[in-house]
Amino acid sequence: MAHLGVGIGWRPEIADAVERLPGLDWVEVVAENICPGHLPASLLRLRERGVRVVPHGVSLGLGGAHRPDPEKLAALGERAVALGAPLVTEHIAFVRTTTPAPALEAGHLLPVPRTRDALDVLVENVRIAQDALPVPLALENIAALISWPGEEMTEGRFLSELVERTGVRLLIDVANLHTNRVNRGEDPAAVLDAIPLEALAYVHVAGGFERDGVWHDTHAHPVPGVVLDVLAQLRRRVDPPGVLLERDDDFPPEDELAGELEAIRGVLDPAGSRPSTSLRTPSRDCAPEPAPDAKPEPAPDPVPDAARTRVGLAQAALLSALVAGTPVPEGFDRQRIRVQSRSLAAKRAGVVAKVAPELPGILGGEKAYREAFLAYARNRPMTGGYRRDALDFAEHLLIRELPADPADRRRLTAWWQERAGTRPARRIVRWARALVGRAA
Repeated sequence: MAHLGVGIGWRPEIADAVERLPGLDWVEVVAENICPGHLPASLLRLRERGVRVVPHGVSLGLGGAHRPDPEKLAALGERAVALGAPLVTEHIAFVRTTTPAPALEAGHLLPVPRTRDALDVLVENVRIAQDALPVPLALENIAALISWPGEEMTEGRFLSELVERTGVRLLIDVANLHTNRVNRGEDPAAVLDAIPLEALAYVHVAGGFERDGVWHDTHAHPVPGVVLDVLAQLRRRVDPPGVLLERDDDFPPEDELAGELEAIRGVLDPAGSRPSTSLRTPSRDCAPEPAPDAKPEPAPDPVPDAARTRVGLAQAALLSALVAGTPVPEGFDRQRIRVQSRSLAAKRAGVVAKVAPELPGILGGEKAYREAFLAYARNRPMTGGYRRDALDFAEHLLIRELPADPADRRRLTAWWQERAGTRPARRIVRWARALVGRAA
């Protein structure tokens, strides 16, 4: 892999600004947000200028107890080919459960327990993904509000063994290292000292804020000095092949984005002598060439079903407590579970409002929409993605004869019917469903 340089996360909201940013070497795009046959014109223009594009997946859930979905792997590979990407990236996380049924969706990246069972499952899932993808895979460490009880390894040991057993590369998010220092008491320096930095693919940098002793990794705030300090710790150990600024919401003016990129460059090369690779093929002597993907040992025997079942049951119990209001599993910090649960519901409400922007208007504004959605989500886990969630939310309101204003209810009925493709349930059916919902 050639040297990537300094880049930024490409988002449609800042596409024009990204094209104008000085000295930009590469961009990263959320893989699930693009279609290989209809790439955004902005990304095509960037590629024509020599700016590399890397797809970053968020939905595989390689840390889950189930084996990777072949269709999701194929879709990620198609995006890598369409973009001419040198690699693809994903997360060390679980995002859904399938055992026991019904399936639950977190809508967020949740931490994998650092146990032998969970590592064995992750290793096998990573090997499956590597075999299916047309380019190398790198995996990102995630931020977490909660810790699993009974963990058997540190973060550094877990990542090191993962690399040793699979040859996978690492995407190290220094903002996540800081988040876990605040939320879980984990020392970023200890993680950096333990992991094989020769496996480093690139680095993420992002903003957040602290409230009541909890760090919220928002990707919607400026990068603070404490995160740049962790980047500096990493830089003292290795010259990273690439560093990327992530911003997902509350986008600042263009000059502020440019300023954050300059701050990152200043940490990477305080003397200002680091050569720019912008708009041209990177020079081979910009940085040491990372070692090629290690050739892992021949695949071991499949992970026993019993191990997948144990991991699956533990993850299902946690996710159910977070999104369905079931009892908190033994050993978890109940206050942190409540914080994480509220965070998941708020994120879910925000994403549904983005995929169905008509709903806040129909329901009388952002505040009324959020109150109604959070009441709906309290005991209604997401099971089919955000678009399905929007339809289920609308149906939930209509069953309860909401909104109260008849004109708004007619608008919501028309919105739901247009997208669901069926007639709304008759009054007697709505009444029966409402009774069932109250009983539950």
